Amino acid sequence: MINLFRTHIILAAAAAFSAMPVAADEVADFYKGKTVTFVVGYSPGGGYDTYSRLLGNSLGKHIPGKPDVIVTNMPGGGSMKAANYTYNVAPKNGTYLGVFSLPVAIEPLLGRKNAKFDALKFGWLGNMFRDTHGCAVWHKAKIKTLQDVIDSKEPVVFGASSASSYGNQHARVLKAMVGANINIVLGYRGIKGVSKALQQGEITAACAMAVSTLKSAFRQLKDSGQFRIIVQFGKEKHPFLGDAAHFYSMLKSPEEVRVADFFFKQSAIARPVAAPPGIPTAHLAALRRAFADSLKDPALLARAKRTGIDVAYESPQKVEAALTELYATPPDVLAKVKKIMGRK
Repeated sequence: MINLFRTHIILAAAAAFSAMPVAADEVADFYKGKTVTFVVGYSPGGGYDTYSRLLGNSLGKHIPGKPDVIVTNMPGGGSMKAANYTYNVAPKNGTYLGVFSLPVAIEPLLGRKNAKFDALKFGWLGNMFRDTHGCAVWHKAKIKTLQDVIDSKEPVVFGASSASSYGNQHARVLKAMVGANINIVLGYRGIKGVSKALQQGEITAACAMAVSTLKSAFRQLKDSGQFRIIVQFGKEKHPFLGDAAHFYSMLKSPEEVRVADFFFKQSAIARPVAAPPGIPTAHLAALRRAFADSLKDPALLARAKRTGIDVAYESPQKVEAALTELYATPPDVLAKVKKIMGRK
């Protein structure tokens, strides 16, 4: 009887042990010969596109089965189109990934009816970089500082891509919280379109000038002084943004800080990557491992250094925790946020 019991234990252990590589082999078999597609919610050449292509160059070799990886651009609605596509249309088998902004991810909380997703149900892979944002003017503009915007007798024209964009969100924050005299024009095609309008004098200022975007897409313009940063939004001043006005130092109460935190905790999660909801657990686990391994890959880090951009891995749990905190915003703070954004 004892020998029979021991035999059962040995057989059970052997079965459990053998099941582990089988599961891994099934994931590798699935991905072998396939293509993983990144759907990036912005036009080519901006910060999201640059980071996605950097990751795409490395990700495939870290996924079991070594699939090809391609990056495709799907601009629209400040990346809303890509978020809706990733959640509702993209195959739920682990072959599609979405790259879109955190402001879009919290649009359902703000009552946006065309945000047709539950942000907490995406399969988040993690975040590529914690960022700090600012706003800029073209060096030839008469406006030189944030105080000039506040004191201006005529509204200063800020440009942005969409109602869901950082550009619109942050300009509205300046208008509501520090009294900046701002008129916001929407409809530009991504940050590249905003930049072109800025340089041509069509608009006077633009937000959504993240450190990562300035380093990846506008490094020469920033370093030459052609893009003049007039305000920065991080809790702590960022040296790359120079002596630009520090927004948090202008706030007058803990209540104002809580409202500001709602906006700028989003922008800290700067380059998140999501899979559609409901993909197989083993595939999501493999993608998450590949994402983490890619951002620690010496080849990727070397390419990032040559490009002049920074990467820093953050876990999917941190992204999920940040979203959970935002979705748990107290009603009184959320009411103030909605007022700033012009939402009911």
